[in-house]
Amino acid sequence: MTRRPRRNHSPAFKAKVALAALKGEKTLAELAQLYDVHANQITQWTAQLQDQAFMAFGGDNDGSAPPVDLKVLHAKIGELTLENDFLESALTKAGLLSAKK
Repeated sequence: MTRRPRRNHSPAFKAKVALAALKGEKTLAELAQLYDVHANQITQWTAQLQDQAFMAFGGDNDGSAPPVDLKVLHAKIGELTLENDFLESALTKAGLLSAKK
């Protein structure tokens, strides 16, 4: 028995086969015969499609939230602290807030 040379399938072909498998209209064996690939390969492509589907909507590779700029957050905390201190002293001077904390 001779071995078939290694084949490289295009990403479009892989997506087409994986989507057909996800639809569930045909069994893996039927899809494997139809597209002339092994059923295990279809299973792998389907898993890859499900794991990386978020990328179709502009997601980044790790799927995490965008990085946070700590300097901006610390500056905002400082601004809010100043505002709170100012308002507390103004309310205390106006007699609307007791001097005790």
